[in-house]
Amino acid sequence: MQKPALDIQIKTLPHQPGVYQYFDEDDNLIYVGKAKDIKKRVSSYFTKTHDNGKTRVLVKKIRHIKHIVVETENDALLLENNLIKQYKPRYNVLLKDDKSYPWICLKNERFPRVFSTRRVFKDGSEYFGPYTSMKTVHTLLDLIKGLYQLRTCNFNLSKDKVAAGKYKVCLEYHLGNCKGPCEGLQTEDDYNQNIVAIREILKGNFKDSLSQFKTQMKQLSQEMKFEDAQRIKEKIEVLENYQAKSTIVNPKISNVDVFSIMSDESYAYVNFLQLSYGSIIRSHTLEIKKKLDETDKELLELSIVEIRQRFHSNSKEIYVPFKVNLGDDVKITIPKLGDKKHILDLSLRNAKYYRMERFKQVKIIDPDRHANRIMAQMKTDLRLPEEPRHIECFDNSNIQGTNPVAACVVFKDGKPSKKDYRHFNIKTVEGPDDFASMEEVVYRRYKRLLDENQPLPQLIIIDGGKGQLSSALKSLDALNLRNTIAIIGIAKRLEELFYPDDPIPLYLDKKSETLKIIQQLRNEAHRFGIEHHRNRRSKSALTTELETIPGIGEQTVITLMKKFKSVKRISEAKKEALEAVVGLSRAQKIIDYYSKK
Repeated sequence: MQKPALDIQIKTLPHQPGVYQYFDEDDNLIYVGKAKDIKKRVSSYFTKTHDNGKTRVLVKKIRHIKHIVVETENDALLLENNLIKQYKPRYNVLLKDDKSYPWICLKNERFPRVFSTRRVFKDGSEYFGPYTSMKTVHTLLDLIKGLYQLRTCNFNLSKDKVAAGKYKVCLEYHLGNCKGPCEGLQTEDDYNQNIVAIREILKGNFKDSLSQFKTQMKQLSQEMKFEDAQRIKEKIEVLENYQAKSTIVNPKISNVDVFSIMSDESYAYVNFLQLSYGSIIRSHTLEIKKKLDETDKELLELSIVEIRQRFHSNSKEIYVPFKVNLGDDVKITIPKLGDKKHILDLSLRNAKYYRMERFKQVKIIDPDRHANRIMAQMKTDLRLPEEPRHIECFDNSNIQGTNPVAACVVFKDGKPSKKDYRHFNIKTVEGPDDFASMEEVVYRRYKRLLDENQPLPQLIIIDGGKGQLSSALKSLDALNLRNTIAIIGIAKRLEELFYPDDPIPLYLDKKSETLKIIQQLRNEAHRFGIEHHRNRRSKSALTTELETIPGIGEQTVITLMKKFKSVKRISEAKKEALEAVVGLSRAQKIIDYYSKK
């Protein structure tokens, strides 16, 4: 049966919550989405003008639409997540499921063992986790081992086999790490009391265990069993020390999931903190590669569902930075003050640190991806029509009004291209005039690039405010480049960015990578200009006297300085030494000049 045309499919979609699926001409599923109203959401793809190029490509490829109606938005979110994981559509973000997370198992057996595992079986055992690092698992198991005497053997300790004396106690019993249930030296009720306490610790509840140990310690002290009381006291200290390290919020905040998101043009990072009895019992950050123009809200909703499924969280309350739609089964809180806001800020800080670490790793492992991300971010932050792969920055230097020079530094893909740096000695301007100097060097730079048919930059940065920017614009106008190259000025005092014909400056976040690159360009241009200016002043100071000697020109001075290093050595040199460098005639002129002084 032939599929109906797209417009007919769209007209027959229901005004109900659910999931929609887009297929291409080969009947491949290319996108899955959720919606409160399927018809309105799908229709928007075909009636709106999309700024994102990938979204426009997706819409062009859609040939067939399917949908699934569900009862609630929450059901739609769950179904969307499951379909994405099952079919991995090309234009959906893919939240990969890592099956190798460690768990802590309370084995379903008589005298249960407690151990770590990466495999979960449906055998009636209790599994706590998954944990995001093996270090956390080892820390918890060491804590449990220090507090309670549990068996580590894997014997089948059935009543019949224990009664028959089939097993003998091992070294762990003699070391005091086990009470010997294999020989019937410990009752099942006594052992299971420990398991109950361990179960609470794994849930993050230390209160019951602490209370129990303190009661035992007092009782032993009253009975004059001070050595036993001391051992219990040491266990209390171990438990309190562990609890102190993990408690960072109000202990009344329990059974809560905290989510935050940090994103840029290409990736998003969602951090998850799980709280129980005031302690963080789990932290995990999910990296998501964007496929279309997904909003932070869409990515956070999808991530919350995925992470809660992955870590088997049943928390009834969630802290988030902004409103999300997750149905009526969970309470959504957007903290504004106090401990709740503190824990949300901590989650966001974790996401930022994770993002920074990933940037450092990617910069080393995949420099192209790092450059692509930076360029995309700069394009967005600076409102540019294209990515600034080639940037040039100009700075004037005329310290004390002498030897005015200018510098042009070049960055390509966000990195200095030092072979393309250029110095300019100001030729047409009399005196220290920054505006006229800027106009001159910008004109000379781009007149030459045009004459030599060299590539032009996508962005010019002028180190200065409105005045210098206006001067640079005059040169671009003269060369008919005004609308060909983007140009901005940066004022030093408040890091204001000025745009042509816009009186209101742009202020970037002080921590943004875009501002850091602009500052690096500005500082590099300043350094490069100052260096050249100092060289000119030094050369001028050193060579003025030599150039006053009749018949001694600039090239002769340079040759002499390379050989003798200083004016003093030249003045004291023998005629033979000078003759070997500049010839008999010039050597005699130098000797005659200094002999008269």
